[in-house]
Amino acid sequence: MSGAISVRHGPFGRAAIYALNRPIIPHGHREGHLIFYLDGTPATVMVNGVDYQADQTHGVAVSPWEPHSFDVEGSTHQPCLCLVLYIKPIWFLENSQTAEFTLNFGRSEILMTDQVRLWVRKLSALLMDGENQEQFNSYLFETTSQCYQQSWKGMSTEMELRNWQKRFSDYRVRRSLQYMQNNVGVTIEMEDLARKVGLSRPHFFKLFKRQMGVTPNLYLNTLRSENAIEQLTTTDKTVADIGFDLGFASQASFTRFFAANVGIPPSDYRRVANVMA
Repeated sequence: MSGAISVRHGPFGRAAIYALNRPIIPHGHREGHLIFYLDGTPATVMVNGVDYQADQTHGVAVSPWEPHSFDVEGSTHQPCLCLVLYIKPIWFLENSQTAEFTLNFGRSEILMTDQVRLWVRKLSALLMDGENQEQFNSYLFETTSQCYQQSWKGMSTEMELRNWQKRFSDYRVRRSLQYMQNNVGVTIEMEDLARKVGLSRPHFFKLFKRQMGVTPNLYLNTLRSENAIEQLTTTDKTVADIGFDLGFASQASFTRFFAANVGIPPSDYRRVANVMA
């Protein structure tokens, strides 16, 4: 059974230690995403259709909105104990000397160098032991910085900047984003949404995927997951009420959705989450 051992939220982003023994379906995040193997069964992370290994020698980096999925290797399905980071791009932009444009990684494969391993070990110990909690943001930032710099070695950010500038440029995509954000708890038929922004369904999907890197359905699932996490960590609402707020007919259907997209049940996430001001 997959579960969360520790989750900590801060102004820079959040970090979690998960024990995962079941797949996580393709999904996306608006944050930068780093996945590190700690113990147990190694895992495979598919990023944009390419498999990368999270094991003793490699971590995996996922840029904002890159579609990715997670699976435990082998047939035993013993849990993969992993450290998972979610980094807010805007915070990184404002505080890093190297991230000139956005928190997009140059490559998805991260080598577990001595420096990366050191910061992964420090951050994992903080989450596991609850010590040096005032160091959480600096540990999270330093771990991310090491991986970010490594991912761009020998590569140019010029193309990435051009790709980033293309995003959100079409007013019809911007209108659809705003509509989904304003109606996250409402059942949205994509054909109706395409019609609202003046496009056929195939044209809308093609344009949205080209600009955002993910499909409209995946984007909407991301909004619901993010909203669920915020409510789980900042309100006293029951899990069932949060699910109803997000348009789910039952607590069971919401739990299945959350576990498939986040990796663990919402009740487990709430139980271990620690939110810093």
